[in-house]
Amino acid sequence: MSKTIAVLNQKGGVGKTTTAINLAAYLSKAGKNVLLVDFDPQGNATSGLGYNKKGLDNGSYQILMNGVNAESAIKETNLAGLYIIPANENLAAAETELGDHEQRELLLRQALGPLNYDYILIDCPPSLGLLTINALAAASHLLIPVQAEYYAMEGLGQLMEVFGRVKQSLNPNLEILGLVVTMYDKRTSLADNVLEELKKHFPNQIFASIIPRNVRLAEAPSFGTPISEHDKWSKGARAYKNLTREITKRLEG
Repeated sequence: MSKTIAVLNQKGGVGKTTTAINLAAYLSKAGKNVLLVDFDPQGNATSGLGYNKKGLDNGSYQILMNGVNAESAIKETNLAGLYIIPANENLAAAETELGDHEQRELLLRQALGPLNYDYILIDCPPSLGLLTINALAAASHLLIPVQAEYYAMEGLGQLMEVFGRVKQSLNPNLEILGLVVTMYDKRTSLADNVLEELKKHFPNQIFASIIPRNVRLAEAPSFGTPISEHDKWSKGARAYKNLTREITKRLEG
């Protein structure tokens, strides 16, 4: 059975998609069979793995709204063992179109259910709407990237409330995998203060691997490739490699 990880923070610009792409890449490099589901209408995971978002024939929107078989929407990537279901701005329409749909919160779970991968990662939209509810209902675990900046805690309480409601009513097996601190700048005392605050509120849930601010990491998506291929010796690459080890240890023992 696939381990399905929803990568989510409703606050934009916290390294959510960067985390989803690079975790997926390092899992595949560790010999895992990995599917990345781009479930964000911005389609950044799609372009970040080298796909043109324009003119997609099949993708997340089609499997959610048109009943397209998920297998037919899966694309290969340049990394062995890593596959993607792409997305573009069409997916934004699903939020309103899902309104009257029967079992509207469970459509993604039903679509992904027959798939057989070691890991399925869902790059969620930066919101707590119906797309995100679908992702949480389909997931076994929630991974929360948190930016090491002043407003880091803002919105986490609301996210945890939604997590609790989904766990109670739709997906009792959903668990928090952990929080990963991103965009960490060790030169500032603010970053340390944010880290300490997070540890206080979420003891035992913060990953030891911290993702630094890193130019090579930031520029990799413009080349349509994960950091493992763009610059495997960079600080960002080493951080995501270490995070992947931590995650597999938590999930596989």
